[in-house]
Amino acid sequence: MTRNLPHPSRRTVLAGSALAALAATTAAGTAEAGTRPGWPTEFPLPDGWLPEGIAIGSKPYAYLGSRANGAVYRTDLRTGEGGVLFLGATGTASIGLKLDDDGLLHLAGGGGGTARLVDSRTGRLVKTYQLTTATTTFINDVVLTGGGAWFTDSRNAVLHHVPRGRRGEARALPLTGDWVQLPDVNNANGIVTTPDGKGLIVVKSTPGELYHVSTRTGVATRITLDGADSVVNGDGLLRIGSTLYVVQNRLNLISVWDLDLKRGRATLRRTITDPRFDVPTTAARFGNRLYLVNARFTSPQLPDTTFNGVAVPL
Repeated sequence: MTRNLPHPSRRTVLAGSALAALAATTAAGTAEAGTRPGWPTEFPLPDGWLPEGIAIGSKPYAYLGSRANGAVYRTDLRTGEGGVLFLGATGTASIGLKLDDDGLLHLAGGGGGTARLVDSRTGRLVKTYQLTTATTTFINDVVLTGGGAWFTDSRNAVLHHVPRGRRGEARALPLTGDWVQLPDVNNANGIVTTPDGKGLIVVKSTPGELYHVSTRTGVATRITLDGADSVVNGDGLLRIGSTLYVVQNRLNLISVWDLDLKRGRATLRRTITDPRFDVPTTAARFGNRLYLVNARFTSPQLPDTTFNGVAVPL
């Protein structure tokens, strides 16, 4: 993760005027009730971007992090055009990301063990939290709650909490209960809140399990899966009401589950596939669509490798 800033492809708008145009249409975007038929269902990213995370707020803009250098790209969902919002820095990464109501992007810093806050309007780095100094770490994904943000660490049995806003100290919450940390593989990955907002759901990529985690104690209770043996290669999570979407990256599918946490169960409802999927990692919703990024892990991860995002019906 020490690549230089990737050069944008010729098809990508990176000039400052593009960002100005995006900002000028913010007010119009607020009124959008959902996606429109003419909106693109596929949009390009700069060559060599190495995407993994995507975040969308109440306005029609997608924010996409880079594993290459921690930069953030912003795309207008109405046109598919965009530009680099945050330049990042050599030796950093932006894996999972979420957009708060106050306009702050929360970025999971991968092997650097950090959480960074970036202003989504200006691209300014607001604050960096050093969540851990462990030699082996991978801060992978993040979810926002009323009190702050929770980050997963795929290489350690712990969640990290960052307080809301720009003040306060980060703290670590060890995972206990049913949680068994496996060596040398990705464990905790995607994370969402429970339907009642009182706990968290975490996917364990290997061997493919879902857990209900108490934010008070760190006790993790394994969720029984009905309709499938596992959610192997589970990556990003998205929850809408009691419906949980699990992006299973190398399987090129999204599994859709009905949650019944009172009984500790999840029932497989259906799966979503698309020929354009090329190892999708995370998903975000806007209107009646799911937007995903193709990480293309099975392809060469080079400066001239092409990357994109795609949309499928919700």
